[in-house]
Amino acid sequence: MGYLLMKKEKKGVYEARAKIIKAIAHPSRLLIIEELQRHQRCVNELTEMIGADMSTVSKHLSVLKNAGLVEDEKKGNCIYYNLRCKCVTNFIDCVEEVIAEPAGNHKRLRLPAKTGEKHENRNSGHGLRQVRKAGKNC
Repeated sequence: MGYLLMKKEKKGVYEARAKIIKAIAHPSRLLIIEELQRHQRCVNELTEMIGADMSTVSKHLSVLKNAGLVEDEKKGNCIYYNLRCKCVTNFIDCVEEVIAEPAGNHKRLRLPAKTGEKHENRNSGHGLRQVRKAGKNC
């Protein structure tokens, strides 16, 4: 009975965590996070980078904003977005490590290797660890 009671007490915490994880669980939103960890971007820039229409990119930004991961600031006619919680890149670093792991049970998660490229060199080198060390965490 104590286990069930604890489970009920923790349900809200788990739901909040799941909301954040779901918010980043889309390739376009991962790209947005990656770009915003470098510096702020306006919707037009992100639309061009993603290659989708503005309404789709705005929806992705809305999901990230509702999860508390990004914030926006209007400057003139453009809305600029910033990564509010730079610590989310720590989680992405962890995912990259899982992808790069040679363990047999992760084979299905690995990205397809380019000709002549080994899986061990799959670290994207996007500088997420450097930003994590330098950036603020929430």
